[in-house]
Amino acid sequence: MPDDKYSPKDSEPKWVQYWESEKIFRFDPKSKSPIYSIDTPPPTVSGKMHIGHAFSYTQQDIVARYKRMRGFNVFYPFGTDDNGLPTERLVEKLKNVKGARMERQEFIRLCEDTLKEIRPGFVSDWKRIGMSCDFDLFYSTINEHCRRISQESFLELHKMGRAYRKDAPALWCPLCATAISQVECEDVEKSSTFNDIMFKVDGKDVIIATTRPEMLPACVAVFAHPDDERYKDMFGKKAKVPLFNHEVPILADARADPTKGTGIVMCCTFGDQTDIAWYLAFNLPLKKAIMPDGKMSELAGRYAGLKIADARKAILEDLKSEGLLVKQKAITHAVKVHERCQTEIEIINSKQWFIKFLDLREDMLRWGAELKWHPDFMRHRYDNWVKGLQWDWLISRQRFFGVPFPVWYCKKCDLPVFADKKKLPVDPLKDSPPAKKCACGSTEFLPEKDVLDTWATSSMTPQIVVQLAPKTLRKKLFPMSLRPQAHEIISFWLFNTLVKSRLHYGVNPWKDVALSGYVTDPLGEKMSKSKGNVVEPQVVLAKFSADAMRFWAGGSKLGEDIPYQEKELVAGDKFVTKLWNAAKFAFMHLECFKEGKVSEIMDKWILSRLSEVIEESTSAFDVYEFSRAKFIIERFFWNDFCDNYLELIKTRLYEPKKPEHKTSAQTALSIVLPALLKLMAPITPFITEELYHKYLHASEKKPSIHVCNWPEPPKKDKTTEEVGKIVVAILSAVRKKKSEMKLSMKSPVKKLVVECKNVEVSCDLNAAIEDLKATCCAEIVEFGKGKEEITTEVKITVEL
Repeated sequence: MPDDKYSPKDSEPKWVQYWESEKIFRFDPKSKSPIYSIDTPPPTVSGKMHIGHAFSYTQQDIVARYKRMRGFNVFYPFGTDDNGLPTERLVEKLKNVKGARMERQEFIRLCEDTLKEIRPGFVSDWKRIGMSCDFDLFYSTINEHCRRISQESFLELHKMGRAYRKDAPALWCPLCATAISQVECEDVEKSSTFNDIMFKVDGKDVIIATTRPEMLPACVAVFAHPDDERYKDMFGKKAKVPLFNHEVPILADARADPTKGTGIVMCCTFGDQTDIAWYLAFNLPLKKAIMPDGKMSELAGRYAGLKIADARKAILEDLKSEGLLVKQKAITHAVKVHERCQTEIEIINSKQWFIKFLDLREDMLRWGAELKWHPDFMRHRYDNWVKGLQWDWLISRQRFFGVPFPVWYCKKCDLPVFADKKKLPVDPLKDSPPAKKCACGSTEFLPEKDVLDTWATSSMTPQIVVQLAPKTLRKKLFPMSLRPQAHEIISFWLFNTLVKSRLHYGVNPWKDVALSGYVTDPLGEKMSKSKGNVVEPQVVLAKFSADAMRFWAGGSKLGEDIPYQEKELVAGDKFVTKLWNAAKFAFMHLECFKEGKVSEIMDKWILSRLSEVIEESTSAFDVYEFSRAKFIIERFFWNDFCDNYLELIKTRLYEPKKPEHKTSAQTALSIVLPALLKLMAPITPFITEELYHKYLHASEKKPSIHVCNWPEPPKKDKTTEEVGKIVVAILSAVRKKKSEMKLSMKSPVKKLVVECKNVEVSCDLNAAIEDLKATCCAEIVEFGKGKEEITTEVKITVEL
């Protein structure tokens, strides 16, 4: 790379390798410095990083780099979330296989081998954007370390009566063929029809409206509100279900809404949460019309074997042909789908493992209130989630590649047998149970085939990472300092981790939470492959520097969704280039320089301004407002330093009237430029590292700018700041006036007359006359008395 030109393509990979080989970001277990610990989100191994990753991980890394420069011993591990359904789907795609058609252990081995192949390349994407993690503090949510902690958590929760197994209604994804938890559902608006269907009660017609006629074979009761006069005389009678002709009781319950449809509703096992409530409250029979594969069961008669959508269509056609479909109304309504595959969710009765926590809702709200939320309004999302909880946490999954439940069952009586905690992790499919004989006398045991929900493991990340550190430090590391994450997984990761921590340890797992937004396309639409609007950071980095991407991400507030716009990355690269050129200019004048006294007023002004910038940006960084810090630093760099100060001191640097005038400017430069590099180091780590090693390493001796001390603010001087404001206003006005006269700033003028109101020409302002004359190319500068105040619109008279 030539000395006169900066090449990010050459420089950035060089520093990634240097940071890793020199272990610049290593957590030091022997350090006496205060610890700042970060519960780094483990990205799901999905093949490659996406732009949302680059955005949110950059924001957390800005915090980590700042804290390190503030003197903290930063504990910043890195892990990957690589068990469960996403990994299975990836492996099936990459290897062109289907897990369900393979021998289970063979498929698990294939998943493990594939992860070993792709994980290094996946992690390298995070290194490429400048993540300053200690990558030696690494974990995978499927490795032995994580399996042990996850299984231990399950055993402890069972011991305290929180984990239980029950044959109960569970949310089910037919496509993924597994039970899922409430948090994995999302509401999607879909078009449908409200169908008025004719039931018979004592030979009379009763119209019931439904959007799901395919549930008719599973109808077990009909409900109306107890105060609904239309149906009071029917309570206790039987209704005949159309097409299927079985009779069901007509019951009264306040949960029936008289204003919805015809006010009378069928209860099927199971269409929704209300059906479950009625099923349990009235001890209704269980009828299974839909099988786990999403097809109709034998209960559906001639519709058996049909997919749900096909059965709905066929049943509606038959209802219509038999005169039982009275009316149809097109509607759009919210339908629950599995967030991973967008398949409509069913509720199927099956034996599953749950964690009991609905009884803790008031406690959950209190726990959330004890956290420091950044931004604060994100707490409302957490509170709303807690208040809307309807299910205990379903933690079992009917998948292959995941953390096994450490459980076996007696073949005769189904009594569970739990693993010995000292033997964890275990795999019941391979390992033998600790008991030789069940209490019932049986010696045969069956292994649990289900695996734990991936969030049941990810919710233990504070303990997963803390247990990577020496035992003597664990109390200092937990509770952790910060949980950074995207706001859309508050109900997934943050909530579950908080609950697990309170159940196991009685404390919140972190002090602060920092929540980033997500990236949209330029029109504000959320990015998705189906829309074709996804931007890959690998493509972006082929065109722009990583510093430019970080510059863009660092300009967004926490919690703020941001559109991807290339103009912001263009601005980032312009900043990088300008910083390179400004540093090159400054350090060219600092060769063989000996520090002296800052005697000139404009040198005192830039140092006073620097002091203000350091104080304001530090205060912003301290409360995770890095976008405000960036704005403050960037404005100072462009407006005060480059546009004005460097122009004002050029003549003194090249042609000083006295040696001390040049020394004063050099001394100020020797303070301002290193401070600027350090202030921007958390946001643009590559260019600042390059410039540090080029110009400052020999004098500062630290191996990296990122382990240097944060700059201390120089002494403030209000008088020089006022003079500086006036001088900058004059310069701006002169630029404007000369531009109007079609003159360059280098065009000489005999006299510059500055007319201003309520500004006395003090000796301090006169002290800047020589810099003004040189910068404006004016032989004489005079101050008159006009009618306008000194602003960027100040009236200037230029005499040629």
